Amino acid sequence: MTLAAGLPEPDPSAWDALVEANPRGSYLQLSGWARVKAVNGWSARRVLVPGEDSGVQVLLRRPGPLPWAFGYAPRGPVLTDWGAGGIRAFTAAARAGLAGSRASHLRIDPEIERGAGPDLDGAVTSALRAAGWREAPPIQPLSTRVIDLTADEPALWGDLRKKWRQYVNKARSGGIRVVDAGPERFDEFYAIYRETADRAGFLIRALSAYRDVWDAYGPAGRARLLFAELPDGTPAATLFLVRSGTRVVEPYGGMTAAGADSRANYLLKWEAIRSSREAGATSYDLWGLAHPGIAHFKTGFGGREVRYIGAWDLVLSRLGRATYGTAVRARVRVERARHGLRGAGGQSAAGYEGDGGGDT
Repeated sequence: MTLAAGLPEPDPSAWDALVEANPRGSYLQLSGWARVKAVNGWSARRVLVPGEDSGVQVLLRRPGPLPWAFGYAPRGPVLTDWGAGGIRAFTAAARAGLAGSRASHLRIDPEIERGAGPDLDGAVTSALRAAGWREAPPIQPLSTRVIDLTADEPALWGDLRKKWRQYVNKARSGGIRVVDAGPERFDEFYAIYRETADRAGFLIRALSAYRDVWDAYGPAGRARLLFAELPDGTPAATLFLVRSGTRVVEPYGGMTAAGADSRANYLLKWEAIRSSREAGATSYDLWGLAHPGIAHFKTGFGGREVRYIGAWDLVLSRLGRATYGTAVRARVRVERARHGLRGAGGQSAAGYEGDGGGDT
């Protein structure tokens, strides 16, 4: 298949190298995510921008009987040039690359900080509008905290709030230990994650979905499963980390009631940060601040809050886009009713921690 003005679609290994070489390249743009979503009926196209080490991995799915497909590039595109010219070139490449896909629209949600960096004075958002993009409902978290791991360990430790350091030390003195694990412990991970979801009021996917993520990233060393264990070995808190290049993200995690009482979750988070730096990572993304309680907890570990420019749609078929929007709103109402969620309080896993639009 030939895309984007005659450029061949890159193979998965070449594409992954391009993503990981970019400082904003997300694990959701790696080929592994396309494999994860394939089991749910998504196909993938990788479109290169001519003359640039830039492009986008687009996931495509046709909802139900609709003749149009929805195109979504989670945390994409991957661009070296976020100026007006680079955005115009990407937009043209995306239109050419999706020709024949019957996509009604393409949604992107790049990790571009609103009002800073390339978007200083709104430069990126203005360029997107000028190129035909329009703001759209978000899929991924609109804000997060990112910890700069290029600092030394004492500096990272000093960036924790005093009370957080006390909690970490309390967990240590209480005999809590943090261990790396593999897929053999996914049942334990899922039990803790489900307990957390029930307590906080968000939806999660089936256990198999998280195994799929591990299978896509674990063999290449891009995933870690961590547990904080009580002195008797009982798991009390867990984190599932994913890595792209030198960036580590924690999209999934939770704790038990015993984990909260023992402060095991504080030690677990600190060890995840510390050991990621030790393994050569340069940034640690705490992934989402949607819930006030979670935002408060994460803020205590330092770093910097980052607010993104959000999601943007490029409409390829006006009728298809309007029809798709109506269908999605109806499906969301059905799903929320099926799970007993009312109002704005309950959120899906994608809305709560956002992992690539599986609920879209």
